[in-house]
Amino acid sequence: MRRMSAVQPGRRRNAAATREAILDAAVVEFTEQGYARAGVRQIAERAGVTAMMINRYFGQKEGLFAEAVDRSFAPPTVVGDDRRDLARDIARRLAARTAPGAERLDPFLLMLRSAADPEAAAILRRGVETHVGARLTGLLDGPDAEVRAELMLALAAGTWLLRSVVGTGALADADADLLADLLADMLEPVGRGTGAAPDDRDDGVRGGTAE
Repeated sequence: MRRMSAVQPGRRRNAAATREAILDAAVVEFTEQGYARAGVRQIAERAGVTAMMINRYFGQKEGLFAEAVDRSFAPPTVVGDDRRDLARDIARRLAARTAPGAERLDPFLLMLRSAADPEAAAILRRGVETHVGARLTGLLDGPDAEVRAELMLALAAGTWLLRSVVGTGALADADADLLADLLADMLEPVGRGTGAAPDDRDDGVRGGTAE
């Protein structure tokens, strides 16, 4: 209690710093424990504030989780902002970020540990669609870009799950360059919007015949 009372006066003079400390603590707690197990009191203890102060800044636990999801999902991690060589860039990033000893991908952990809760799942869905989903959709040309973007994200999430969390032998031990090449070969047709090369997809149809 003495530690908290020593921290609070400075934070009263800087509401923005207090809010940031709470949000940082919430991201850690939700990522480690998941939505259902994370407690407001534990988050308050991490931030050096009272639970009442968390309610003042964020309202209920649901509101704090929503902002923690936004904080986690907004920065580019696997999906960048450059459409040039997009599929290979995603593949290289994913292979590197899921390699043994790599810095953990907190957005994926947050999603994995909270998705079973219906309330949290709805917030996570909005977070994916608003941030990485919207960013990737905006980088794709052609029809059905939103569906294709989410399919690419599904491949990324599945790779992360088996390689980093479950640790299946072949994926966990795979050479990063080989894995990046294989992932790029899978991502490129979806990113391009067709399973065939653009010049070949109508062969046999033009002119009214199919061969």
